[in-house]
Amino acid sequence: MIPNFASRIHIVQGDITAFDVDAIVNAANSSLLGGGGVDGAIHRAAGPDLLAECRTLNGCPTGEAKLTRGYHLPAKYVIHTVGPMYRGQPEDPRMLRRCYQNSLNIAIQKELSSIAFPAISCGVYGYPLVQAAEIALQTTIHTLPNAPQLQSVLFVLFSQADQTVYMRTLNRILTGSV
Repeated sequence: MIPNFASRIHIVQGDITAFDVDAIVNAANSSLLGGGGVDGAIHRAAGPDLLAECRTLNGCPTGEAKLTRGYHLPAKYVIHTVGPMYRGQPEDPRMLRRCYQNSLNIAIQKELSSIAFPAISCGVYGYPLVQAAEIALQTTIHTLPNAPQLQSVLFVLFSQADQTVYMRTLNRILTGSV
């Protein structure tokens, strides 16, 4: 039986900077001062005020998360989290799980109703997409029963292929199939 909170999880393809949600999650580097990929796109779309606010945060350690305003984004807030550089080490999944959990914790503390995640660490940080999708979705599924105000959790993927991986992973988790 599929749990009722599963209807609050949405997997879409698109540009995360275009989503009108309470918060988007930025797969940031530890400086929080912008970079490539999702991080660069978010900084460009939000405008220079985002960078100015990020400069006041003194960076962010891997696995942690910090909140800023969204500025010129449709999202009210940006939750910046620093994913692990994939090395195939036992701490990699633990650190990636912390990124999702700490981001969700901020959303819960701020009583947000919607959040959008990219595939954290799956770009230049090299995390295998299938493993990352499993961690992202399991962490979310574990958290949602205790977060009734969080009505919509989006996973915004860059490509159709990535979206398919996430959809298959979610279906496998929810149905208990191997």
